[in-house]
Amino acid sequence: MKILIAEDDKITRSMLEHKLTNWGFDAVSTADGHEAWKALQSPDPPRLVLLDWMMPGIDGLEICKRLRQVKAEVPTHVIILTARTDQKDIVEGLEAGADDYITKPFEDSELQARIHAGQRVLELQMALLEKEKLQGVLETAGAVCHEMNQPLQAISGMTELMLLDIEDGHPLYERLTKVKGQIERMGVITQKLMRITRYQAKELMKRKIVDLDGSSYED
Repeated sequence: MKILIAEDDKITRSMLEHKLTNWGFDAVSTADGHEAWKALQSPDPPRLVLLDWMMPGIDGLEICKRLRQVKAEVPTHVIILTARTDQKDIVEGLEAGADDYITKPFEDSELQARIHAGQRVLELQMALLEKEKLQGVLETAGAVCHEMNQPLQAISGMTELMLLDIEDGHPLYERLTKVKGQIERMGVITQKLMRITRYQAKELMKRKIVDLDGSSYED
């Protein structure tokens, strides 16, 4: 996992880089607020941020506010690092958009625990986003099936009428029979999709796999 370090103090920054690398993370270091903001706007930005409160250029709270104002496709978890210990400072940091808060100096075990907690939060947020996307796909599929249903019925009816006007041994009879069979198959598929979107969305979001032939619904 990629983690952004935004820390202007060179010694603290190097220490954090070393710790994160030893813990198996990909550390991205920045020395001021402008560098940190630029890294967060990159095509593949770090999703977890260790953000110093006081930095040259843009301070940590301003970066938090900017992050929360931008509608991002994926979430960002921000842990503020600061020497401030007053309760009103903690409140101010959280209200600015930070997700967590750790005071300097900190123990390795505490920092590691807070990073792992941030990972779990991000995983839950990403899972929720995936479910929402899948729900959107299912709803779109249901709307498309609903629109397809009427023309399919019309085509099926016209094919049935044509079969009534053609003798059983006529060359077109077999072809129209095959056409009618495929139309009926399409109708079955659309009905299954509509049932999935209405009654099986939650279950399918757990499975992540849609099996049309295995889907069913009983009134």
